[in-house]
Amino acid sequence: QVQLVESGGGLVQPGGSLRLSCAASGRTSSRYAMGWFRQAPGKEREFVASITWIGGITDYADSVKGRFTISRDIAKNTVYLRMNSLKPEDTAVYYCAASRTYRTVPQLQHGEFDYWGQGTQVTVSA
Repeated sequence: QVQLVESGGGLVQPGGSLRLSCAASGRTSSRYAMGWFRQAPGKEREFVASITWIGGITDYADSVKGRFTISRDIAKNTVYLRMNSLKPEDTAVYYCAASRTYRTVPQLQHGEFDYWGQGTQVTVSA
């Protein structure tokens, strides 16, 4: 089992920045990729970004390209999501996820991950 704990959410004004962290613990030796998803009230969960653990290959949703950056610290078993130029429509609960084995890019975008965190709230409002 792998446990994922997100942190760093909060209230920020439009145009502001936040950095989310996701710390992994447990059986973390086998990991192909990690990702971030979000779910706004009344909406379905949507893909935000993913990164392969080895190689650091990244993928982003069109809605966040150029504003969000996903990265990982292998030594700390942590993945980050740096969010700049935040908009009210970025308001959502953000979830971290981990995949044990290989997944294609479309599979990752569709949420085919093995483990999920509890989520952290991000609110963008004046």
